[in-house]
Amino acid sequence: MMEPRYYLAWATDEAIRARGANGGFVTALLVSALETQFIDLALVVKKKSVYEGVPVLTNDPEQVKESAGSLHGVPWNLAKLLLECAPDKRVGVPTKPCDARGIIELAKRRQIALDNVFLIGLNCGGTVHPLRMRELAAELYGLDPDTVQKEEITAGKLILRYEGEGGATQEKGLKIDELEQEGRGRRDACKSCTTKLPVMADLACGNWGVPKGEQKTFVEVLTDKGAAILENALNKGAITVEDATEQSIAVRAKIERAMQALAARWKDELDVLTDNSPSERLAFYTEQLQRCIHCGACKAVCPVCACDEDAKCLDLHDEQDAYAISLYNLLRILHLMDSCIHCGQCEEVCPVDIPLTLIQRRFSERMQAHLDYEPGMDVTETPPYQETKLRWSADAKTSESEGA
Repeated sequence: MMEPRYYLAWATDEAIRARGANGGFVTALLVSALETQFIDLALVVKKKSVYEGVPVLTNDPEQVKESAGSLHGVPWNLAKLLLECAPDKRVGVPTKPCDARGIIELAKRRQIALDNVFLIGLNCGGTVHPLRMRELAAELYGLDPDTVQKEEITAGKLILRYEGEGGATQEKGLKIDELEQEGRGRRDACKSCTTKLPVMADLACGNWGVPKGEQKTFVEVLTDKGAAILENALNKGAITVEDATEQSIAVRAKIERAMQALAARWKDELDVLTDNSPSERLAFYTEQLQRCIHCGACKAVCPVCACDEDAKCLDLHDEQDAYAISLYNLLRILHLMDSCIHCGQCEEVCPVDIPLTLIQRRFSERMQAHLDYEPGMDVTETPPYQETKLRWSADAKTSESEGA
């Protein structure tokens, strides 16, 4: 692993700089990589509205430019979308930390050729469901949601810019802490997530550590691949960079620590089972999981699940299962205990609102601590359950050979 390097960077193209967040660095990086054929494709999020975007896999630099800007109404994980790419295609993808962790876990399961994927990591304080964002605008900000032109999170506030009287742009901001004390704001998985910087990616990008009022991106170069795609953009003249100051580096680290402390508090607050007895916890799990209708949506969106049609979780996926807790749910809990990245995708798509984030976290965090394994952080680390399976396979072959 190379020694990290720290820069402040921004796009040289004025249009990209104006449209993109924090000086348009990430957009300029991807556009230049496509134009020079350094990458074949870019996986970006194109805005449908202020509140929502859709993922687009494209080789068109113009589509990448259209995706410029930040968007917090992004409740899904990008990892499995890379499965649509041919393994020999070089792909650049801006990723939240949980996206990058899912991609790395899929690479360990031989689903993605990570050598051909450039992970442009984005600092992440959390995302908001698009519907919740519209509700916030109407109910707490007192705005017509359709008049909102832009949203951003700055200095702990969710700021909405909207069309005011006479067509003039105005803004309102509320503290995220206050919103969340009202039961609004970020998804529960995001509130309790302590991985705020994408240190597992090739580059880590964001506005933490950027001097106030400057439209620049703080960039940490983490790998040789990250250095290569950065150098490509520099050689094309697409970006300008300067060394980050010690003060900028310190401010970024301070913000990360504050966000992690907040996440730790939320984790304790959201865990409604902390003071319960084992029998009370079992009653809670049973009550919640009995509502499962076995639609399979949680498995379909899980970014670390690579099961094929022969997988046991599919064999046991039976709508007629009469157990108090279905074998399907028990197997998913066991299956993910070593590799759950706590992204909350399962809960996001559950049609009966089972608190799967809490349930999976309670089991997986304890097992991961016991195994001393943090999934999605290092591609060279084999998932413990996978290692066990490989050992079992080897032992079985040895036994067969000796028996013969």
